[in-house]
Amino acid sequence: MAASVSRRDFARLFAIGGSAALFADPVWAKANPQSPVFSAATAGTGEAFWKSVRGQFVMPPDLGVLNAANLCPASRPVLEALKRESDSVDRDPSGQNRARLSGEKENTRKALAAFLRVTPEEIVITRNTSEANNMVSSGLDLKAGDEVIVFADNHPSNLVAWNEKAKRFGFTVITIPQVNPHPGMEHYIAAYTKAITPRTKVLTFTHLSSTVGDLFPAKELCALARERGILSLCDGAQSFGLLDVNLADISPDFYSGSAHKWPCGARECGVLFINARTHTKIWPSIYSAYPGAVGISKTFESFGQRDEATMIAFREALEFQTKVGRAAIEQRSRALANQLIAGLSKLPEVKVWTSPNPALNAAVVSFQPGSLNAAKLGQVLYEKDKIGTAGRGSGDRGGLRASPHFYNSPEEVDRLVSAVSRYLKTGV
Repeated sequence: MAASVSRRDFARLFAIGGSAALFADPVWAKANPQSPVFSAATAGTGEAFWKSVRGQFVMPPDLGVLNAANLCPASRPVLEALKRESDSVDRDPSGQNRARLSGEKENTRKALAAFLRVTPEEIVITRNTSEANNMVSSGLDLKAGDEVIVFADNHPSNLVAWNEKAKRFGFTVITIPQVNPHPGMEHYIAAYTKAITPRTKVLTFTHLSSTVGDLFPAKELCALARERGILSLCDGAQSFGLLDVNLADISPDFYSGSAHKWPCGARECGVLFINARTHTKIWPSIYSAYPGAVGISKTFESFGQRDEATMIAFREALEFQTKVGRAAIEQRSRALANQLIAGLSKLPEVKVWTSPNPALNAAVVSFQPGSLNAAKLGQVLYEKDKIGTAGRGSGDRGGLRASPHFYNSPEEVDRLVSAVSRYLKTGV
């Protein structure tokens, strides 16, 4: 069994040899043999640096997938860790070999805590955001007469879940309407303030909406809840790994996120932050074996047998983003999104649903492509132009959604705008 790469060796290999040194396995070498070598030391040197970042993903160079809001590709360090650790268990599934994985899981917990600027005692490693959100809505002791304030444009795991559980437990759900275009941060602060009553127990919202990319005033809403003695849940599915999130500053009671979206980690791994001040106010939803070792994870993370390989790969994803630079990733992704908004806004038949104000958006862009059938357009964009987007259906603010991330390029954004312009003239 090959020895795992230590963090110090990992950093040294990256600095010296990039993908060529770290991924000597021919499987990875064949994936993109011409990949530029990545080195964190070259950060900030323009497109050459971002091209080297793209080289750490196995997507073909001519495939431009702008769908980070749904699923991101895992980077080479993540894939290498996932393969290495999965192989290790399958080659030697003994208790002795697997025992080391408990320590590896705790290392991932520490990495998550550092990434979010909180403590390991406040971190629960989940499967995804949906599981994390439901652990909150199922774990709080709510009853008839209590109220929960939600946002109409929340993800189903933070909207439908509350409404369904209200039917069972008797509490009331108060919904804050979504306004398009984004009416500004003060609008939502005022709306939530007005909705609070003496019966309000929970205030929940989406940090960045997955529909049209509306950014919410997370810090202000959490402060509002805290001042009123109300619990706050911030759904971070679209901000975790995209924005340089600082939970010590935002100070929610709960924050959720997934590895498979913006962090570019392995699938079926996520995080739930439970603020230390809130540990006694929530009950575990699952009782089983193999809990975490510290803090809330001792009682909240007994999920039975887990796939530790995904957790180790999750840590590699966080470390890779840290090497690239979290502030740089946020700036890059938001710049690409605003480039896209500007380009689409010049097409007279296109309706851009996302706010053009950079202070109110963050890398999720939705638009209606004139009279074109959005589903057909999305398919032809992928088949003929090798551009990946996501459909928005034909209902509320329908059309297509494009969510660029730090592995995308300005050229890919221009390709999308040019293709939409062309199909508006020729049809699909």
